[in-house]
Amino acid sequence: MKFFFIFFVILITACNGNKKDGSSLTTIPATEIEKIKLAGLTGNKIDLKQYKGKTVFINFWATWCKPCVLEMPTIRNAIDLLKNHDIEFLFASDEDPDVIRLFEKKHGYQFNYCRVNNIEELGITILPTTFIFDKEGRQVYSEIGYQKWDDSINMDLLLKYAGK
Repeated sequence: MKFFFIFFVILITACNGNKKDGSSLTTIPATEIEKIKLAGLTGNKIDLKQYKGKTVFINFWATWCKPCVLEMPTIRNAIDLLKNHDIEFLFASDEDPDVIRLFEKKHGYQFNYCRVNNIEELGITILPTTFIFDKEGRQVYSEIGYQKWDDSINMDLLLKYAGK
């Protein structure tokens, strides 16, 4: 019974992005912002240098990942609470743009959705994974698994990196 409980907790807190066995729940090494290859849903390349001077929050997610979807309302709340701060929220998935658009239509989240073109190269094997970069483009935070982004601890974390 104890094994089942542990398995269930791991299952609901993170999705294995590559659907391979053997992944562990640990943070991944720091990534330079320039190494992340993002594109808009129409295929246009996103140059992350455009966000210099802003804190950048990148949530790697998938439509099929239950913990990813569960944390979205908390991110929506965090965005609303932090609307007067220089934080850019990006939602990166390696899924087909049409799948992402269907998800957006069904759930109504008006997020800045994009496609990540090198998720494996970044070492992301579990979803959701979140990276936060400071205003200079340095990665200051990475976490895998579900987070409640609108709780006071995470709000303080975001404000800290936003320089407020």
